[in-house]
Amino acid sequence: MVFSSMLFLWIFLPLVLAAYYISPGKIRNGILVFFSLLFYAWGEPLYVFLMLFSVAVNFTGGILIEKYQTRKKKILVATLIINLGLLGYFKYFGTLTEAITGLFSADGTGTTLFQVALPIGISFYTLSAIGYMADVYWGKVKAEYSLVKTALFLGFFPVIVEGPICRWEDVEDTLFKNESVKAENVFKGCYRIIWGLFKKMIIADRLAVLVDKVYVGYESYSGAVIVVAAISYTIQLYMEFSGCMDMVIGSAGLFGIRLPENFSQPFFAKTCTDFWKRWHITLGVWFKNYIFYPVSISKTARKWNKFTRKHFKGDFGKYVARMGIAAMALFPVWISNGLWHGPKWNYIFYGLYYFGLIFMGLALEPVRDRILAVLHINPECMFYKAFQTVKMLIIIFTGEMFFRGDGFRQGFHMFKSIFQGFTTETFKDGTLLTLGLDQNDFRIIIIGCMIVFFADLIKEYWPKETKMCQKQWICTVEKAFVPGKWVICYGLVMAILIFGAYGEGYQMIDLIYAGF
Repeated sequence: MVFSSMLFLWIFLPLVLAAYYISPGKIRNGILVFFSLLFYAWGEPLYVFLMLFSVAVNFTGGILIEKYQTRKKKILVATLIINLGLLGYFKYFGTLTEAITGLFSADGTGTTLFQVALPIGISFYTLSAIGYMADVYWGKVKAEYSLVKTALFLGFFPVIVEGPICRWEDVEDTLFKNESVKAENVFKGCYRIIWGLFKKMIIADRLAVLVDKVYVGYESYSGAVIVVAAISYTIQLYMEFSGCMDMVIGSAGLFGIRLPENFSQPFFAKTCTDFWKRWHITLGVWFKNYIFYPVSISKTARKWNKFTRKHFKGDFGKYVARMGIAAMALFPVWISNGLWHGPKWNYIFYGLYYFGLIFMGLALEPVRDRILAVLHINPECMFYKAFQTVKMLIIIFTGEMFFRGDGFRQGFHMFKSIFQGFTTETFKDGTLLTLGLDQNDFRIIIIGCMIVFFADLIKEYWPKETKMCQKQWICTVEKAFVPGKWVICYGLVMAILIFGAYGEGYQMIDLIYAGF
């Protein structure tokens, strides 16, 4: 069930809200669990039992860790093996064998022993489950003794398809509160959903037509078209993924449940590290908390620090120690990032791509600072920040070009073609109008992107003012004629459904991250 579908927006979501509204407070968590399982079973009935098994394992594991402190490490390892074993079997076994055999084949095409269907959302609820078990083990959170609450945490229907990847401490304040339905929450939730629909249906779904056509026939297109496709895919991915997060957060907000934000104006980033603090935030936080920090304070890291301090004196010793620990901690993070998306060489390259850039940035930081000092360049000046932004946009577009490609070879071929066949005439001779979109489509995309850009610009540079204005606006509208308010709300939804990417040449586009 796609969040932008009529079934979800007009039937399922209102039905859940109505059932939640009329139910007594004590059973509201159970109501959300029931509809979450129904939502999940809509596409894959059998895999509901897989999710229930995961809930049972982690529910039991958390209690056992808390009760049997002397054996908690063994219990944690056992639950991790089960969680990662299920994820590995369903997500990686078939595609991993295909990737390995493809590496040794003449045409790069691999074969698999047998195909295993990927359960929707398994990557997201598995990481949430692992995070919960680790936090109970470290004593950061207490084990949950309610099976219903554990099931709601892992299987809440808005987050099950594309996240965000929630930690227990992120959601426990509102997820289990059983708060009554409030007009303010419903109003804000609806408008957040509308904003997400705007991004996906008007911008992302249109760009998908162009992107799919170019990537399927990439060998036939010049470098300029490849550049357009790479930029278009990055925009498509952002508009769809962030739009989906808007719909997810808005849907949860209807029930008074706050979910963590997953995007924070990523295209305003100045460095790779800054970019990943803004893009897919919850995934980055998960890697930081459960891979980066544990590795950086591990026994091996401490031994390396002691060794370098002993054999290399002064600032150089500190530098060598820092870079060694950074390499130890960053490498598994970025390998895991690539593999999380799937066992394909383009995903692995994508992870190593950012590992190399981030590590190189850390290694060359003293050199950069020295150059800026010699040239008397202020790192806070507008010119330097603009340079950093442009540099990051090139890095982002290049990375996503490899990410979208069907294997590393396609990505490398497209990258090479940029420098071999790029001509500005492509932008004048009508070539772009042969890629599945007409002039009106391009106009709508450009206008839509400008609207999103200015909205992000305001949030980036005037965040406090934005929140204040938003609150005042909501309060003003809340005092208005209630029926008229909802007429406007549903009218905006219908406008998006009408003017979105529908009609001849278009189809409902599956959510990209639902496949990871």
